Amino acid sequence: MNPTSDSQKNPFASGAVSVFRFGAKGDGRTLDTGAIQAAVDAAHEGGGGTVVVPSGAFVTGSIFLKDNVTLFLDPGAVLLASRDPRDFPVVRGRWEGLTREIRAAIIYAAGAKRIAVVGRGTIDGRGEEWWGRYRRKELDYPRPRTVQLEDCENVLLEGFSVRDSPSWTINPVRSRGVVVRGLDIRNHPDSPTTDGVNPDSCEAVRIADCFISVGDDCVTLKSGVEAEPAELRPPCRDIAIVNCVMERGHGGVVLGSETSGGVSDVVISNCVFKGTDRGIRMKSRRGRGGTIERVRVSNIVMRDVLCPFTMNLRYHCGGAQGNALVADRGAAPVGPGTPAIRNVSFSSITAVGARLAAAWLDGLPESPIQDVSFSDVSVSMDGDDAPAPAEMADGIPALSRAGFHATDVTGLGLHDVRVAGARGESFVLDGSVSLRP
Repeated sequence: MNPTSDSQKNPFASGAVSVFRFGAKGDGRTLDTGAIQAAVDAAHEGGGGTVVVPSGAFVTGSIFLKDNVTLFLDPGAVLLASRDPRDFPVVRGRWEGLTREIRAAIIYAAGAKRIAVVGRGTIDGRGEEWWGRYRRKELDYPRPRTVQLEDCENVLLEGFSVRDSPSWTINPVRSRGVVVRGLDIRNHPDSPTTDGVNPDSCEAVRIADCFISVGDDCVTLKSGVEAEPAELRPPCRDIAIVNCVMERGHGGVVLGSETSGGVSDVVISNCVFKGTDRGIRMKSRRGRGGTIERVRVSNIVMRDVLCPFTMNLRYHCGGAQGNALVADRGAAPVGPGTPAIRNVSFSSITAVGARLAAAWLDGLPESPIQDVSFSDVSVSMDGDDAPAPAEMADGIPALSRAGFHATDVTGLGLHDVRVAGARGESFVLDGSVSLRP
C-alpha cells in the first residue's frame, strides 16, 4: 500500500488551490460560502497557503480568514454578497466606536496573523438590500462591512475592487501592520455610511495608490468612543496615506469623530480630492476626549470641495445635537472628556472651486486648537451655491464663499496663504486667535 502523499494530506503542499476543488460552483446562483470557507480552513490547518477564487461569480456570506492564508481573487472573479442576512453570522465587534453584536463582514478575521486578500477580482457587496433595510429601520444588528479585521497583525489588502459595500468598506480594528494598496472602491454616492477605509485604534497602517469614491468619508481615522473600555480603544497612530485619489463623499481624509483613544503621527501626502464635502477634516466634542496630534498634510490638490479645511471640537456626534455642554461658547472645566487638537501642519496645497469657506477652525476656550500652520496654501472660491454651515455644530452660521475662519486657536501660522474669490474678508480671526510669527 502506497503511503499517503503530501498533496493528499495537504492540498496546499504543492501550491495555490482553487475553491473549485472544494466544491464551489461560481455560477452566480449557488451559495458558495461553505466551499470557500473549507478551502480557507484547509490552508490554515496545513500551515498556510493561497486560496484561489478563479473567474466566475461566487455568491457568499461571511468568510472567516485565518492565520497564514491568502485569498487570491483572479481577474474576472467576483465575490457576490448574499442577500440573506442569515449568511452573515452575529459576532462581537466594533461598530461606531463601541463593541457590540454586529453582522460579520463579507471578509472577516479576528486575531489573525499574516493574512491577505489580493488579486484583480471584485467584491460586490450588493449593498442596495442593506441600505434599504437601514433606511426602513428593519435591521436587527448593524450591517456587514466588506472587510473587517479585529486584532489582526501583518495584513495585506491589494489590487482588488469593491462595489456597493453594505456599510463601511475596509475596517481594521486594533490591528497592526496593515497595508491597503491599489484598491478601487466605488460605493453609490447616496449610500448611507459606506466609508472607504476606516482604521480604528490601529498602528502602522499604510494606505497607498487607492481610488475611493463613496457615500460617506473616503478615509477616516478613529479610536473608539468614551463608553468603550480604555483597553479596547488604544490610539490610532503611525498612519501614512499617500498617492490616493478620493472622490465625492463627506470628507477626503477625516480624523474622528471617534477620538477617545487619540489619533497621532499621521502623514497625508500626494493626494487628489474631487467633489468631497470637506477636504481634511478633524472633529470631536466635549465628553469624547482624546487628542489629535502630530499630523502632516502636504502636496494635496482639491477640486470642488465645499470646505477644504475643518477642525471642529463642537461636532454633532453621538447624539450631541442640541447638547448645551457641547454647544456652549463659554469655557468648561477640563477633564478626561476634554478633546484636543495640536501640532498640525498643512503645506503645498491647492484648492479650487471651494464653495462654503476656505477653512473653518473652531476650538474650545478651555482647549484651543494649538500650533497649526498653513504654508504655501492657495484656496479659490467659486459658485453661488445655497449657503450652508461649514461644519456640523450648533450656532454655526450658513456660509457661502466665506474666507478663512478661526476661533479659539493658539499658535496659528499663516505663511504664503492665499484666498481668492471670497465674499467679504479673506481672513476672519477673532480675539481668541493668536498668530505664530
